[in-house]
Amino acid sequence: MNHTNIEIKAKLNNHRKIRETLKSKNANFKGKSHQIDTYFNIRKGKLKLREEKIGNSLIYYDREDKKGPRQSSVTLFKLPPKSSLKKLLTRALGILVVVDKQREVYFIDNVEFHLDSIKDLGNFVEIEVTNEDSNIGKAKLIEQCQFFLDLFKISQNDLISSSYSDLLLKKK
Repeated sequence: MNHTNIEIKAKLNNHRKIRETLKSKNANFKGKSHQIDTYFNIRKGKLKLREEKIGNSLIYYDREDKKGPRQSSVTLFKLPPKSSLKKLLTRALGILVVVDKQREVYFIDNVEFHLDSIKDLGNFVEIEVTNEDSNIGKAKLIEQCQFFLDLFKISQNDLISSSYSDLLLKKK
């Protein structure tokens, strides 16, 4: 499945204020999950295997590293249960880094919100606005993302320009 999304990522002290704002806007709470994202060594973009109770996915994405709304091109492949793909990718490419996260997921229309607690990094929020199910243009996606940045009162200083994997690699 291919789609384009606009997203932001920001560092937080805690999730309380954003969680309260989402509830006040009648966001649809989808649940909590524990995700293990194993990133593999590749030359361009990011390739990760996401493992969680609801299923596993192989995800390739390429995006610009900048603070604020940024475009990602994403390809996602759902894996059958008990796939041996992780073992194959580990042997073929090698593991770059593993991201261990607890995630709360909320939705408002085509906007997905992730309240993430990342082992060894702390708390973050991700806002992902996608056109997966419609013909919404890029300008509208950026506008939607900016609306929620303003609503949550996220400052420019709190915005993160790179992935959790990059943050963990810098920390090592």
